[in-house]
Amino acid sequence: MEIYVVARTRGVEGLLAGIYRYDYQNHAITLLKEGDFSQDLQRAASDQESVGMAASNIVIIGIFERTTAKYGERGVQYVFQESGHISENIFLQAAALGLGSVAMGAFRDNDVRRVLGVARNERPIYIQPIGVKS
Repeated sequence: MEIYVVARTRGVEGLLAGIYRYDYQNHAITLLKEGDFSQDLQRAASDQESVGMAASNIVIIGIFERTTAKYGERGVQYVFQESGHISENIFLQAAALGLGSVAMGAFRDNDVRRVLGVARNERPIYIQPIGVKS
């Protein structure tokens, strides 16, 4: 799994607008591209306003070859299961912070890849907007 954060201008205190990748080994995020890409991501997500209006969006990506190399075709199911577990933890943390969140699956994979600047084998599974409850 890969986790990307798309932070909006003035969306997350102390964080520049941009696209970040989560580094699980160091429990840190690394800025990949600076700028506000929230509207680009919204267009990639069938123009859903909650994506463009969110303080940040977390994009959960599956790289199936990593898991299927070890578990064969069963690995596909494991990737989807793990993405659900990650999403649930995002929901729990958002709730603990008094924020709202929703998991979205309505988007165009290639457009999301283009916004994030990721490889073809990185398959978007969820876009999860995070922000103030409306």
